[in-house]
Amino acid sequence: MTSRERVRAAIEHREPDRVPIDLSGHPSSGISAIAYARLRRHLGIGPGEVFVYDLIQGLAQPEDDILDRFGADVLDLGRVFLTEPDRRRSWRLLDGTEAQVAYFFAPEPDGADGWLFRGDEGQVIGVMPAGQPYITQVYWPLADGITDEALADLPRHMRQTTWGCPRLAAAPWHRPMEGEWLDEVARRAARLRAESDRAIMLGFGGNLLEWAQFLRGIGQFYLDLAGDPRAAHRLLDRLTELHLEGLRRVLPVLGPHIDLIRMGDDLGTQAGPQISPAMYREFFFPRHQAIYAEVKRHCDAFVFLHSCGGICELLPMLIEAGVEVINPVQTSARNMEPERLKREFGRDLCFWGGGCETQSTLIHGSPAQVRDEVRRRIDIFGPGGGFVFTQVHNILPDVPPENVVAMYQAALA
Repeated sequence: MTSRERVRAAIEHREPDRVPIDLSGHPSSGISAIAYARLRRHLGIGPGEVFVYDLIQGLAQPEDDILDRFGADVLDLGRVFLTEPDRRRSWRLLDGTEAQVAYFFAPEPDGADGWLFRGDEGQVIGVMPAGQPYITQVYWPLADGITDEALADLPRHMRQTTWGCPRLAAAPWHRPMEGEWLDEVARRAARLRAESDRAIMLGFGGNLLEWAQFLRGIGQFYLDLAGDPRAAHRLLDRLTELHLEGLRRVLPVLGPHIDLIRMGDDLGTQAGPQISPAMYREFFFPRHQAIYAEVKRHCDAFVFLHSCGGICELLPMLIEAGVEVINPVQTSARNMEPERLKREFGRDLCFWGGGCETQSTLIHGSPAQVRDEVRRRIDIFGPGGGFVFTQVHNILPDVPPENVVAMYQAALA
């Protein structure tokens, strides 16, 4: 089987020749740039070029020798951007490693070894305190209210958040996806598909709860949902409208070149869903359903949803809404036991993740413990297809390289 055939078989609940593997096919199955540099040194294959492609999370874009070594079956379409050396500049990671970042990454010093980040209109939108490898949002554009004016100008406000700023989260999607640039993206996507037999994933987003929280603040949007549902519906309607417009613009051009489209909405916490099933049904289900149906109107890409946390109670509605693949399968969260997930939802969902615990085993365990856990998870999730192996979310900076090697060796065995 080719990688693309292997991934498709797993999603269609046909057992492939081996369990497909994802390493950095999207920004929640990736590896910290610090961990990546350590991994290359551990393997003795030279430093390579550590390119930090996800600036907020500090993730590296693995090079082909690493993808080949660990049997990666998936590529993020974003890798076709910022490949030219003259569109990068040097950046030093927290551990002193020399890395490369996008040319437009422009942090400002903030105290002793800290950094701050401004939006296009000059506001400080994010900070990276000393000793922290991640960027934290500190500005919420709609914190003062959901007004007609704010909704009319919502794209501008979205660009003033860390996750919407073109110089942070939108890298490599660093230009508006339209016109000649969209045509150029399509040409690069077609070339990538012709040159590789790996499955290709387009990261779209389509976030609703998360975007409302980025714009209003997490606590404030909880208050909106409970105390001002009319305003919450108005904001969610406008977000849905923008997502549908984006799909109608992008998918007719990129649809033929992709296998999966990644949506995102972190609906869970370690203790269970952020919102009740009834609240999900009222506020989010019909809008998610409309967004995912729009994908199918334009292409045959699988609908992939990234949602952290304990979301077991929401999975029936997510399946009904059109989700085909779920990630990161946070098996340490409440009611997310692997056996239960496979038994109750394995006929309808492909589990993309859950292969090794990043909160415990991968970072604190021995290589032998990592191998044992990986084998157990494959034995649970793998039979009959419906499983793509990756760890639960990203490989963190402090994960020992020996454990990374053990994890992928076990998955390939």
